[in-house]
Amino acid sequence: MKGMTVIVKSISRWVKMLIFLFGIYVTLFGHLTPGGGFAGGVILAGSYILLMLAFGREYAEDNLSLVVTSKLDCVGALLFVAIALSGLLYGSAAFFYNFLHQEIQAEKVKALDLVSAGAIPLSNIAICLKVGASLFMVVLILSVFRCDFSAGEREVS
Repeated sequence: MKGMTVIVKSISRWVKMLIFLFGIYVTLFGHLTPGGGFAGGVILAGSYILLMLAFGREYAEDNLSLVVTSKLDCVGALLFVAIALSGLLYGSAAFFYNFLHQEIQAEKVKALDLVSAGAIPLSNIAICLKVGASLFMVVLILSVFRCDFSAGEREVS
């Protein structure tokens, strides 16, 4: 039997979605509350790490494979660079200029709205993709190497 007990598996099925939704919330509202892309990415990776601990590495890899994780990692990095460079194109020739903020202020958006920060939530989403995919990829790769200490010697299998 792979993974942990039936109780842990059944609780993990319910809790993983709550953790995932909380990670999305922290990412999207990171410009209004403590949080942001890094914290949201760690929380999202934590939901997949919970799956890996409860059900085993193979189950987690079926849900989010190493190839998909690597692609999400690259997409997050490219999206972050694209947002930073679009400040040069649309803004006042400044790297990482908040180019959406000017258009939003013209429409008289109230403070503390979701779209009140311009391009900052977009960069939070990019950082969340990068951090979440990278962290899960590191844990997934490290889980391939197991140490068996039952024999008294250090054997890597």
